Amino acid sequence: MTTFFLIRHAAHDNVGDYLAGRMAGVCLGETGRSQALRLASHMASEPLAAICCSPRERTLETAKPIAIACSPDKVTICQELDEIDFGAWSGKSFEELNRDADWQVWNSQRQQARTPGGETMLDVQQRIMSLMQKLRTRYQNQSVALVSHADVIKAAVCKVLGLPLGDCFRFDIDPASITTIVSGDWGSKLIRLNEAA
Repeated sequence: MTTFFLIRHAAHDNVGDYLAGRMAGVCLGETGRSQALRLASHMASEPLAAICCSPRERTLETAKPIAIACSPDKVTICQELDEIDFGAWSGKSFEELNRDADWQVWNSQRQQARTPGGETMLDVQQRIMSLMQKLRTRYQNQSVALVSHADVIKAAVCKVLGLPLGDCFRFDIDPASITTIVSGDWGSKLIRLNEAA
């Protein structure tokens, strides 16, 4: 059995105001840096075998204090944990996006809708579950931290709980939260959802 701590990156400036997506240069704000230190303190008692994270700056800035506190050799960048490719939507305010008919379709038909970057929630779900399967084989009876993004974590939770991807709006994944999933030959089980550090 492998324990996965799915950690959403800490807050960047203006989180909730605009869609950061895969934009470069989106870093943690003062609140986010404090959240990252609290996460590191919270995770310090966990014997992590590995820390993997999305290539975005905000996930790296969240993962590094955890690595210092938990002493894995390094933080491994995994493309499978990257934010959804929102294409032309990245950087737009949610006020502006709410006037976009395609954005409305994306939010009402997550099962099959595709972003301007060409990605569906099913694509996201397949990439994170594939990574978790590989890591489970490598880190049996160990714990691994995966530092990623809200929708990526939601896709994994929906898979574990057998929920349609459209049900991702029925629960929250807050900045700097921890969602714990255990996985073995028998399948996967959600232990904790959206836990605050």
